[in-house]
Formats: sequence, C-alpha cells, structure tokens
Amino acid sequence: MANTSLQVMGLMLAIAGWAFGILVCVAPWWRVSAFVGDELLVSQVLWEGLWMTCLSQWGRLQCKVYDSGLALSSSAQTCRGLCVLSLLLCLLAVPLSVVGLKCTRCLGDAHESKARMVRVSAILFLLAAFFFLVPVCWTAYVIIRDFYDPNVAAPFKRELGPALYLGWGVTVMMLVGGAVLYLGSASPGGPAMPVFGKGGKSNPPSTAESKPEKVFV
Repeated sequence: MANTSLQVMGLMLAIAGWAFGILVCVAPWWRVSAFVGDELLVSQVLWEGLWMTCLSQWGRLQCKVYDSGLALSSSAQTCRGLCVLSLLLCLLAVPLSVVGLKCTRCLGDAHESKARMVRVSAILFLLAAFFFLVPVCWTAYVIIRDFYDPNVAAPFKRELGPALYLGWGVTVMMLVGGAVLYLGSASPGGPAMPVFGKGGKSNPPSTAESKPEKVFV
C-alpha cells in the first residue's frame, strides 16, 4: 500500500537535489587554481566551470562565458551533456510524481495507476543521479591526475572546487529521494487491514469461494 509520508519525503529530497543540481551545473566553482608554484599569485584565484570562468583579483570578481562550446575539450562537452540530461530527467520526473502522489486527486481513485506513475518518476530520479554523478567524478579524477602529474606545469594545475563536493551531495539526495519515493509506492503485498464493524468487533475477511450448503434429505 502506498505510504503518503514516504512519497512526500522522497519527492522533497529529490526536488532539493534537483534545485542544487541546477546551481552546481551553472556555477563556475568546479576547478580552482592551485598554489603549488611561484608563478601563481596568491591575490589571484581562477575559477572554472562548465559554462564560464571567473577571475578573482584583490576582491574583484570578473566572469566570462566560454566563447564557443565546440572549442572545449570532448571531456568538458560530455560533462555538460550529462548534467543537462540529468536535470531534464528530473524535470520530467517532478510532474509525474506530483500527479501520482497518493495525497493528490489528479487521477481520482486510480490508486494503481498513480502508484505506477510514482514508481516511474522514482526510476527517473535514480537515472538522473547516475548521470549527474559521472561528470562530477570524472572531473575530480582529471583534476587529481593532473595535479600529481609532473609533466603538467604549475600554472595549469587545479584543485577540487566546492561545486564538486556539492555535486556529490546532490547525487546522494537524488538517490535517497528516488529510493524512498519508490518504496513509498510499492505494490500492496502485505496482509489486509482488519475492518471494524459496529460494536468494535472485527469482521472476518470475505472469501472468494463460499462453503457448499448441506442438504438434508
């Protein structure tokens, strides 16, 4: 039987993950300049994201959107596409889950259809979490690999930006939200609840087959 509290809790977690995912996708905080050499000035901090780069110098922040997406590396383009795909899946899952919630009356009393819609939206949230996790982990891997690579010059070394840590949190929220949402719309399989009649006594459940009546000759 669908559990309304689990459904609402899972939907709120998934929506929160979706909202923070939008922030992570557009924020220029994926990479930050690493101070590992004498060539870098402490007064200058370079931030790089999927869509723009920002330079902080003496308290002033200047940002510039990338001139051309095709000029980016294939890795950056793939990360862009996966993040956008993840957010679009969440955009599709939110109305499905809202319509299918047990506490809404969009489809009347079609409980099985509503539960099926919620399960589909939960699967979409889980897929969105996976597609969002891939670019975050891949970017972190590339940053760490280049940081410890002696062939990479010090001015080109980067450190993990705060958007990556937030991206991992976004993935957890989407995963937990989708899982809770799916569990809250599980198909009924447990024993039926007793139905109490007048006088407080529970009525025995009705059986499909009735006992044959005895015929006396």
